[in-house]
Amino acid sequence: MSNKDDRPDMKRREFIGKTVLAAGAASVVPGVLLTVAKAGGENPGVSSDVRYGLLIDTNKCADDCTACVDACNRENGIDVMERPKGQSDDDWNGQRPQWIRKVRLKDMQTGEITNLPMMCQHCEFPPCVDVCPTGASFKRADGIAMVDRHTCIGCRYCMMACPYKARSFIHQNVARQLVNAPRGKGCVESCNLCVHRIDAGDMTTACQEACAKDGHQAIVFGDLKDPDSKLAKLLKKQSSRQIRADLELNTGVRYTNV
Repeated sequence: MSNKDDRPDMKRREFIGKTVLAAGAASVVPGVLLTVAKAGGENPGVSSDVRYGLLIDTNKCADDCTACVDACNRENGIDVMERPKGQSDDDWNGQRPQWIRKVRLKDMQTGEITNLPMMCQHCEFPPCVDVCPTGASFKRADGIAMVDRHTCIGCRYCMMACPYKARSFIHQNVARQLVNAPRGKGCVESCNLCVHRIDAGDMTTACQEACAKDGHQAIVFGDLKDPDSKLAKLLKKQSSRQIRADLELNTGVRYTNV
């Protein structure tokens, strides 16, 4: 005669069964179920209906201003990285991550200086993705080029393939970092257009925000495919160019007055 306490709790079993059906379930082996939660309808995910990019007016980029670089460093935790003991200034400056750098171009005939913020150009046909052996370098449907640090093996093929020298390699162990920009020794990283902001619904990048606060308004972020976006309207209104347009990469970052 079985004890009443040994009997299965039918109400509990009924509840579990309904929960599994609601979440979705797949049988792995007899008696073991792998449950998969259904995605909520409120989050449509990444779409190819948009393509994010930047327009940079070099005439508005001040010679002595580093607002975009400083903001990028803060936003992505680059400013909290510590120099290895005994490392020289030259080695540290050459090895620390750099998602944006200021490039100064000089016209040899006129002597005119052009300030050009350089970052990942978020190409439609990114060479970094083509050469990556593990798929760690990839392009999202919305045009943002990224690196999956979980699958990056540190081969640095992407760094060699990038014509813009836009990627950085982490040479040392990292003690301090931010949740939105995790990094580890032996991985490659680069500008991702503040993707954590975009996925949270914020349509500003740290560099654009800092440039605007400094009063320069040299950087505009937006959707290249939306004819009503400020970015698309500016591109239609004035001429712009791609860096190394001859490579036919169709970059998401464009420049005026270069």
